[in-house]
Amino acid sequence: MYIVGENIHIISQSVKDAIAAKDIRFFQELAVKQVEAGADALDLNIGPQKKAGHEIMPWLVQGIQEAVDVPLSLDTTNLAAIEAGLKVAKGQCIINSTSAEEERLEAVPPLAKKYNAKLIALTMGKGGIPVSAEERVNIALEKLIPRAMEVDLAMEDLLIDPLVLTVSGCQEYCPHCVEAVRILKVAGDPPPMTNVGLSNVSNAVPRELRALINRTYCVMLMAAGVDYAIADPLDAALKEFIRIVEGRDDSTGLGQVVLKLYDRTLVGEKLAADDADMSDPAQADIFKTAQILYNDIIYTDSYLRV
Repeated sequence: MYIVGENIHIISQSVKDAIAAKDIRFFQELAVKQVEAGADALDLNIGPQKKAGHEIMPWLVQGIQEAVDVPLSLDTTNLAAIEAGLKVAKGQCIINSTSAEEERLEAVPPLAKKYNAKLIALTMGKGGIPVSAEERVNIALEKLIPRAMEVDLAMEDLLIDPLVLTVSGCQEYCPHCVEAVRILKVAGDPPPMTNVGLSNVSNAVPRELRALINRTYCVMLMAAGVDYAIADPLDAALKEFIRIVEGRDDSTGLGQVVLKLYDRTLVGEKLAADDADMSDPAQADIFKTAQILYNDIIYTDSYLRV
């Protein structure tokens, strides 16, 4: 799985402050940290930046390119800012993102084609995010993919994103997102590429629970066939789960339950209680977390203590 580092994000106060102070060294150091931790690309989320985005994005792109040599994902709704960043980028970028709304579909895919960029395409339209996996896949098949083909964007450069939403408040969406990835991966020959914003699943969740929810969901999404994940490369536990899956490492009890979760999801089944050693807190926590991600047990902040 291809990891896009998520840590340069406007939601962080330190990122906001560094943008305001034009502190490029802050961003360079954060970029290097993420790449050294294993990020394959970096997401640069500057927010809408309606007034100064066309200045901020190229400044950020140029500064980060001086420190690391990985693809950059330009993350803003400001298309002028995205184009300004694309103009100074050295390699192929990722545009994050378009939706299926007519205005976005009209403007964003041609920009990706013009600058040979990859494009994250969200399975949502004016009506918002559909609940079912089938509805999300239909948006991809009926709107996103045809528009990409219309502008002659290479299919390997279109990254369909079925939208990860938080288990806190949008719990019913969690299994549908996994299923949408699974359906998309058999929806064509070759199948479309897929992307997720992994950490969205634990938004509005207490800090001490976020990493566990993220990495458990990551295993499920990997089993469904996800190609790209915007995630935290500095999370050592997340990287360990990815390593276990990719290396099929069942040498520990933790590895065995992670692989069981992966294998169960791969064939459309759920992790069962007897798949884990419930006397081992780490394995029990994975089982309980899978239950909330299946929407079988209602999420509460105390779900691990139940």
